[in-house]
Amino acid sequence: MAAQGDRFTLTSSDMAIQLDLIAKVHGISHAEEHFSNLPDNLKDKRTYGALLNVYGQAKIKDKAEAIMETMKSKGYASDALPFNVMMTLYMNVEEHEKVSMLVNEMKEKNLTFDIYTYNIWITNCASMEDVEEMERVVGEMTSDSNINANWTTYTTLATMYTRLGNFEKAESCLKDAEIRMTGRDRTPFNYLVGLYGNIGKREEVYRIWNWYKSSFPSILNFGYQSMLSSLIRLGDMDGAEVIYEEWLSSTSNYDPRICNILMSSYVKEGLVGNAKDVLDGFLEKGGKPKPNTWEFLAEGYTKEKRLSEALLCIKKAAVSSEGVHRWRPRPTNITSLLELCKEKNDMDSLDMLMDLLRSRGLEKFVHDPHGNS
Repeated sequence: MAAQGDRFTLTSSDMAIQLDLIAKVHGISHAEEHFSNLPDNLKDKRTYGALLNVYGQAKIKDKAEAIMETMKSKGYASDALPFNVMMTLYMNVEEHEKVSMLVNEMKEKNLTFDIYTYNIWITNCASMEDVEEMERVVGEMTSDSNINANWTTYTTLATMYTRLGNFEKAESCLKDAEIRMTGRDRTPFNYLVGLYGNIGKREEVYRIWNWYKSSFPSILNFGYQSMLSSLIRLGDMDGAEVIYEEWLSSTSNYDPRICNILMSSYVKEGLVGNAKDVLDGFLEKGGKPKPNTWEFLAEGYTKEKRLSEALLCIKKAAVSSEGVHRWRPRPTNITSLLELCKEKNDMDSLDMLMDLLRSRGLEKFVHDPHGNS
């Protein structure tokens, strides 16, 4: 970069982008060092704003607050962007009252709100389940001639109303969100499929899905994940199976999370055979299960007291966990397996499970495996 600097003039915008990349690749301390080494003429609202965003995303409140105060003193907090960063940070650390304080400060300084300001403000109200304030903010937003509300605003409102059990208002908000979908963005389709499912509107789920499929040459894995989850919540297992098979036959990227959704649903219903069939089909296609894929099957076998099959799945989970950062078996699964070993008085299986747990660093499960006092 220094060599390039001899030939090209680097701007503060370039440095702001570089700061963000350094933080993501090398960590915050390197980004801080890079910022401190910048010449004074490149330390402006853009590079300060980039560092503020780094702290905000990392939820480092004290440093973010310090940078924000510096930006204010230098006259760099002159638009909505740094306030949006701080509002998001306060919301994420559940200091919701400070969001309102920043809103009031922006009003006192006559700063123009953008759509992100309103969306954060509305989301903060939803987080506090303050419906009255949320609706007041929406009214203020709709009367702001500078703002064209987007689909995100209305899906946020729909989520809030769904949480409160007001499905009629939730559905109305989803219709408003549909009107505001523009361009070639897949994201709103994923939200709508899930949100219509949350309010029990099966027909609307399929309508959005068909619209989704007609709008793009193919559906990505996350779209199938959203649709499959929604149908399972609706209790439409026949539809879920159709969607899963459609995905399995059309994708070249066999994401085990999609397999897991259907498997875990079968296990919850006590249909471990169906879950096994799903996994077998996934493996036949060349899919690579994650450790929790095998755990779902182990859970099903444990419920049916099929100890040897359950232990084999836990072994396979351990093998497939190589390279998976800090994977650990779910404690409830291990507890159930330990109890089943004791119930069947199968000490060999119990000892095998203990060895496996020790190899994973789970000594907390092995203090008294044989039930001795």
